[in-house]
Amino acid sequence: MDSHTEAVYQEMLARPAGGVAELCGLLGLPESTVRGCLDQLADLQLLRSSRDDPGALRAVSPERGLELILRRQEDELLLRQQELALGKAAAARAVAEYASLHTDGAAGGAADATERLVGLDAIQAKLEVLTEALSEECLSVMPGAAQSQSSLDASRPLDEEALGRGVSILTLYQDSARNDPATYAYARWMTELGGMVRTCPVLPPRLLVFDREVAIVPLDPTNSRLGALCTREPGIVASLVALFEQTWHTAVPLGTAQAQGTQTGLTPGEQELLRLLAAGMTDENAGKRLGISLRTVRRQMASLMERLNASSRFEAGLKAAQSGWL
Repeated sequence: MDSHTEAVYQEMLARPAGGVAELCGLLGLPESTVRGCLDQLADLQLLRSSRDDPGALRAVSPERGLELILRRQEDELLLRQQELALGKAAAARAVAEYASLHTDGAAGGAADATERLVGLDAIQAKLEVLTEALSEECLSVMPGAAQSQSSLDASRPLDEEALGRGVSILTLYQDSARNDPATYAYARWMTELGGMVRTCPVLPPRLLVFDREVAIVPLDPTNSRLGALCTREPGIVASLVALFEQTWHTAVPLGTAQAQGTQTGLTPGEQELLRLLAAGMTDENAGKRLGISLRTVRRQMASLMERLNASSRFEAGLKAAQSGWL
């Protein structure tokens, strides 16, 4: 909601009986601007038909307005995440199915295209083989606030060798990884060698795709030490590539001005935090989704409330919605 639309809304709350001409006079705005503001308020469902004066409009209360705006934003957020969630679910089902086939000793067909890697050493050995065979492209998703030093050390020679051969490496990190010096330094090093790195507030589980033909995903996204699944099954690989591309298109390149703050003055992480909390998610769950601690969630929320000059989360939500932050 822009400043003119907000001013029209406030005047309609203060003077319910006023018409377009009165609004123009009070606000010093041309009729076309006022009517445009009214159209926007109606689109936001902040105006309703008056039962006392048929044909006229009335402004809904701020409390009801906040509820409507947040519900609208929640619907938009859910719609934006729907394809990502469906892709994740489909990929998870497919991976689980083929993992089960392989574990049960099924022979031939898809089972031959799937290999279970038990332990970090087995994963590292397979990564070395696949990286050496890379000819064009490697896609990777690295969720979490920080990558372990051992993981970074193991990846460095493989990435360096592949980039030196002209292989394209596209890597997605979580926005919170920018706050970890080791992970951020590694990402910067990658870009200096020609790799492409982007960040996003929320990421799908960890994955690696080699030349769009072979994929590696963890058996348990919360514990990579349990092992991974390596598959050449075209259906699974295509689903994981689509999942990567959906996220890549919404992510922000490392080091760009947009990554440091949006036109609203919020970082993408702060904006996503507002959306998650507005959708009813708890502080703890929002922190897990964003890869940040509970303390960081509360610190960021306190900072947002201070910037909005809000005394409660309810008031902060209302002001954030009115300011176009949601």
